[in-house]
Amino acid sequence: MPKAYAYTRNGGPETETFIERDRPRPGPGQLLVAVRAAGVNPVDWKLRNGLRRPGAPEPELPAVFGNEVAGVVAEIGPGVTGFAVGDAVFGNPVGGGYAEYALLPVPVTAHKPAGLSFADAATLPVAGATAYDGVRQLDLPAGATLLVTGVGGGVGVAVAQIARAFGIKVVGTASEGKKEFVESLGAVHVSSAGDGLAERVRAAAPDGVDAVFDLVGGEVLETVAALVDDRTKLITAADPPGAARLGGSAVLRARTAAVLDEVARLVVGGELRPFVTATFPLERAPEALRAVEDGHARGKVVIEVAP
Repeated sequence: MPKAYAYTRNGGPETETFIERDRPRPGPGQLLVAVRAAGVNPVDWKLRNGLRRPGAPEPELPAVFGNEVAGVVAEIGPGVTGFAVGDAVFGNPVGGGYAEYALLPVPVTAHKPAGLSFADAATLPVAGATAYDGVRQLDLPAGATLLVTGVGGGVGVAVAQIARAFGIKVVGTASEGKKEFVESLGAVHVSSAGDGLAERVRAAAPDGVDAVFDLVGGEVLETVAALVDDRTKLITAADPPGAARLGGSAVLRARTAAVLDEVARLVVGGELRPFVTATFPLERAPEALRAVEDGHARGKVVIEVAP
């Protein structure tokens, strides 16, 4: 039976386990995909810890990890057009993606270009698309300055590159150990360590920042919010309630195949590099998740399910 990696209840890593399950059957508007690669994201362990998106139902347990995959269509559900068995695709699964097979709804599934690897494609439905949606939402002109908190992670890496592709200057906060990496993205590095973050940002951007894309939340979000007068230019993918209290907002996700097509185009065109810095086979999924949960990963971590 096909294997998957799941959690059996809300809690810490002790709730995680490998399971075997029947091969899923695609329903109307769905594709069954043989997974080649699955992206690992902070939301994966946060859901295990009990995070719930507004209006989301309680997951059926055991719940398989994973919110972005790339693979090959194995079966097509009723009413599906535009896809065929054998097509290489990527998108947001329902029912988890750390698995040998996953179900993908057609509206959030795109064809994988030939010039895009499965590993890179698996980083785009969450991190790449969130970054793209947020940069578009801010709607900054070329030459504007964008502050990105937590720029060294998967979403931050994509934000910095997409913003740069649009002619936007990027200042990014990250640990001292990520300084060289952040600068390789074309961003100005600001140390996230210790007090005085606002002062360090002002020194790095003496003309001020025009917008903030927050990927940290909490006290960091509250500190950097004071750097922008127009709070419509304060968005977060980490702390929507905190941003709302400060007059900002969450990143508004489009969740469409058209956005996936666009971020794939940026990768193939050389304007966006996913920076997959670590890959693990499915049997080492616990290590992959720990690498992200521990908060020290640079770029993206990917689980490679099949060659």
